Amino acid sequence: MKQYFLVTKPWIVFANLLAATAGFLLAARGRPDMALFPPALAGIALIVASGCVFNNCIDRDLDRKMARTRGRALPTRALSLPAGLLWAALLGLAGTVLLWLGTNGLCLAVVSAGFAVYVGVYSLYLKRHSVHSTVIGSLAGAAPPLAAYCAVTGRLDLGAALVAAIFSLWQIPHSYAITLFRYDDYAAAGLPVLPVVAGIPATRRQIAGHILAFTLAAQALAFCGYAGFAYLLAATAVGLTWLALALCGRKASGDRQWARRLYVYSMVAIVVLCAMMSLDAGPGPWGPPFSL
Repeated sequence: MKQYFLVTKPWIVFANLLAATAGFLLAARGRPDMALFPPALAGIALIVASGCVFNNCIDRDLDRKMARTRGRALPTRALSLPAGLLWAALLGLAGTVLLWLGTNGLCLAVVSAGFAVYVGVYSLYLKRHSVHSTVIGSLAGAAPPLAAYCAVTGRLDLGAALVAAIFSLWQIPHSYAITLFRYDDYAAAGLPVLPVVAGIPATRRQIAGHILAFTLAAQALAFCGYAGFAYLLAATAVGLTWLALALCGRKASGDRQWARRLYVYSMVAIVVLCAMMSLDAGPGPWGPPFSL
């Protein structure tokens, strides 16, 4: 049972639940529907877990080549491939049924699209063949909070677009930082990640540019009236601090340690942002939300 649990990548499921909770409470604007919350979050969690198991099944050959992943259940054959595929299918089916019965069609469509990008586009093809895999894959990372937002509103509006942009733009520098401090693993597996293909200086520039874009998108949520002034202060502080870390300190510690610090701070930044998004949802300092 431990192997069935670990193959779902529980840390990733938890992180996506945190983001989905923020999207849900942002859309609820201080009046959450507690009958809607459990099926929305549980259904999203099950589909995310399903995607992670399918990803483990697909990547089992790559995982054997990387030091940090060669001990996983499928590379070590602690879990067979048929068992993994069946487990992934059952999780996905359970999540689909729960979202279909407990939320709305748009919520299910968004999280299903994220699943398709992560499993069908990223895991099956882009990860092995394209340097752009991180950017495209980031769209899957934005699906859980966007789906939770849509579970409440039942529509795609400017707030939904900003939620998608925030979480997608956050994931890109977060993932690039991982590829930098795990450079040897990715090179050994022959994966065309940005540092391996374009070099470390180009990756540093991409990290800084995407952190700046993330900060502006996070601020826009308040400027457009979807979050309050306290959220705006927090978003500005975490974004500028992250940007400062990206621009400074590399020469003193080297690329690997610098990237590891960026990675750790990226998790701090998104936790703070999710908390403030949940607590300070409502009319922003410039009036009520602007809708398309």
